[in-house]
Amino acid sequence: MSTIETTAGTLNLDDLGLRGVNRTLQQAAAGEGFSLANPNGLHAIAAGLRAEVAVDVLGHAGYYCAGMNQRATVRVHGNAGVGLAENMMSGRVDVLGSAGQAAGATARGGLLVIHGDAAARCAISLKGAHVVVRGSVGHASAFMAQTGRLVVLGDAGPGLGDSIYETRVYVRGTVGELGADCVEKPMRDEHLDELAALLADAGVTDVSASDFRRYGSARQLYHWQHPDGAEDR
Repeated sequence: MSTIETTAGTLNLDDLGLRGVNRTLQQAAAGEGFSLANPNGLHAIAAGLRAEVAVDVLGHAGYYCAGMNQRATVRVHGNAGVGLAENMMSGRVDVLGSAGQAAGATARGGLLVIHGDAAARCAISLKGAHVVVRGSVGHASAFMAQTGRLVVLGDAGPGLGDSIYETRVYVRGTVGELGADCVEKPMRDEHLDELAALLADAGVTDVSASDFRRYGSARQLYHWQHPDGAEDR
């Protein structure tokens, strides 16, 4: 899953506390690797990492796990709460279970892979990262998403892509209802190629890009038009 060469170390959250563990991770050098024991749903685990380290969270994580991540690879061996990988800049975050609301919110770079389902507002206000959800996503996902990609192998709840800008959304299952200014768009070769690459990066090998439909902005909300039909941005 990770290509980072690491040396292993175990940090026990019961012994070191959240601040102690996060301080160690934030000061770690590239190439180091850590397993975090006893996460017990604590908030802000592995937040603010800036080096190419690998972190395995051995259990469930609470709110804002791996927030503001830069370069690190974080794997959660359980579920994650609200705001997973919020404002991620680069690196990769994998959740082997499901994620709460607003996973990947405002994320600007990197790859977030959720192996289960994601709750409401997944990829809200996305700003360049790629989010792959192997299960389904809740309502208002990709709300006001500006750029980046959201890939959903399952179903999408109502309000998908409401007020969306230029993020591309790929859904393999059903869509409850499209949000304002979100429309289905044709899947051209460039989209099939892009989606196939995203699926490969996420480690998804059991589906075909041709199984998905693409959604994006109709450009009627943020793209102002003169009354005479002339366009102005």
